[in-house]
Amino acid sequence: MKKLIFLSLVLSFILFLLFCPFFIQLVSYLHSIVLIVVVFCHFIFILFILLLIYKKTIYIRHSLFLWIYILYTIALLVLLFFRPNNQTYESINLIPFSTIHYYLTGNVEWIVSFYNLAANIGLFIPYGILLLTKNYSVLKLLLIPILFISFIEILQFITHRGSLDIDDLILNVFGILIGYLLYPSFKRVFQLY
Repeated sequence: MKKLIFLSLVLSFILFLLFCPFFIQLVSYLHSIVLIVVVFCHFIFILFILLLIYKKTIYIRHSLFLWIYILYTIALLVLLFFRPNNQTYESINLIPFSTIHYYLTGNVEWIVSFYNLAANIGLFIPYGILLLTKNYSVLKLLLIPILFISFIEILQFITHRGSLDIDDLILNVFGILIGYLLYPSFKRVFQLY
């Protein structure tokens, strides 16, 4: 098991070095904590894949699992609300898929398009997994993400730290739904006690 964890760390580091120019561009657009989040996500993803391939299981205390989520959430909130160069936003988009279409047309730098689309999905996948560790009803599993992300979108708009965009809501909820789909595989690899 220690070999798989070490291999995951090495592969995460190599992946980080390979994409370092890309990540440096992200830091100019986002808070530098993005580097920690990216390395952590790469490590967890690679570890997850290796554990699935080798059919191994890691046992994690439920309290440690929650602390990881708390730290992840704090890092995510920093990314969402603390931008470099005091960037401010005041736009509202309530037309579904218009921002997504705009990013896919090539009118924006590719790094901005990639980050906005991929990160809005990928960064919320863990919350789908977290929500399924609770015994929530299907209705709550649908409402909690929509209400939580709507609250974040409104708060970003009120504080001028992000735009109010229905497409962000769509992409974030889509990420949570992917987390729901990955949950059975997560349970095979990570057992909470």
